[in-house]
Amino acid sequence: MADCYLCGERAVFRTEDGPLCAKHFSKWYEDGVAAAIKRYDMIHAGDRVCVGFSGGKDSTVLLTVLCRLNLDCELVAVTVDEGIGGYRDDTILAAKDTASRLGVEHRIVSFTDVCGKTLDELLENSPQAACSVCGTLRRRALNRAAREMEANSIATGHCLDDESQSVVMNYLRGDVTRATASFNSNSAELFIPRIKPLCRSSERATVAYGLCNNLLVPLPECPYTRYALRKDVRTWLGKLEYAKPGTLTRIADGQEELLSRMPKSEVVTELGRCEKCGEPTANRLCAACQQLERLM
Repeated sequence: MADCYLCGERAVFRTEDGPLCAKHFSKWYEDGVAAAIKRYDMIHAGDRVCVGFSGGKDSTVLLTVLCRLNLDCELVAVTVDEGIGGYRDDTILAAKDTASRLGVEHRIVSFTDVCGKTLDELLENSPQAACSVCGTLRRRALNRAAREMEANSIATGHCLDDESQSVVMNYLRGDVTRATASFNSNSAELFIPRIKPLCRSSERATVAYGLCNNLLVPLPECPYTRYALRKDVRTWLGKLEYAKPGTLTRIADGQEELLSRMPKSEVVTELGRCEKCGEPTANRLCAACQQLERLM
């Protein structure tokens, strides 16, 4: 690695502009997150932002950067304990330590709070459904906690890699509605908005930032990852990005361009309330309750 092009110190990361030392790279990364927040109008003065805080690398970097940017907003953190043996205990400890060090209010909610069972118990006979079940119930737990904490928005640690993977996964699943965002409803009135401040920061840069700032500790991988479509898509796109740098950015840019040209449906679907839990839904039961009916 060459020397930092700004100060001549040993470089730790090569950006599009040139190699940077740890100090200048950290500033470059933070400026990139700030630019994304401004570009997509994510956070305003006086907001109360609930950070989905698993304790893993992405959410740890997210919470740290938001604290360092001095955005004139109040940050609170929520960790969802899915109840995954041999995995979640370590990340919860990491989350507690980080939130305490940053002085951020921190709450832990669990799947047992949501449905009375852990994820391991729910998936005893169908582990292959892990990601679908986990994602649905985690969203419910996070939404409930954010409402209770009177948050204006929910910030998640999805980075550029995650966003590009989601675009590709929508097409692989044939999910035209998600791919084109053509569904028009009153959801904005019922759900707390989601924001993704790291959406233009690569996973590689995010990990490098965590290492440069001594934020990361060794943590186990979720045991259900092997069932995830995302795992295969991540590997494939990672190879493409290595061979053809800029692939992930082009996917994200292309999706934004597509969405900017897509007309919204003139038919507005009015969401109602789930008969069981009262969460917003277009159906009799919300996605979480439908999942639980099949599993319980």
